[in-house]
Amino acid sequence: MLSDDDQTTHIDEIVETIVYLYTESRRLTKQAAREIGLTGPQLTVLKLLDTLGDVSLSSLSERIRAQNSTVTGIIDRMEREGLVVRERSTADRRVVYIRLTEKGRELARSVPVEPMEIFRTVLSTLSSDDTRDLLRVLGKLGKRVRALVREHEAVSADDRRKAAGS
Repeated sequence: MLSDDDQTTHIDEIVETIVYLYTESRRLTKQAAREIGLTGPQLTVLKLLDTLGDVSLSSLSERIRAQNSTVTGIIDRMEREGLVVRERSTADRRVVYIRLTEKGRELARSVPVEPMEIFRTVLSTLSSDDTRDLLRVLGKLGKRVRALVREHEAVSADDRRKAAGS
């Protein structure tokens, strides 16, 4: 059993590592994107579409963990640049698919290594037990963060209602 000081030290080290991984990921993405005249999120979308093919706007939002409105803005700019096109589903007119144009596909393939591929490569060096354990722990953390976010959003909404009623 860890002492309280040791537990605090371990937690601090974990937070520092998470921040480092996030910062490096963003730095690498921005650097690669800048080299081809895109933003980091645009490069992420470009590489994702190149890997997955046509993806609905809502699925794309889920995959990059962003609001639909944010992704719509990214796609608007990419569409103006001729990198993607929107296509309505023939089965469900409410669904809009995002498809790379030939120009978008060529640009995506001109970036030799997707920044997220670095993480995949490093993670693939873990044993299957470590991978399973990491996924289990990250799943727990993700669930707790989502609960905290929902709680925070509920409190914020309540505060706004109270302020509006004043």
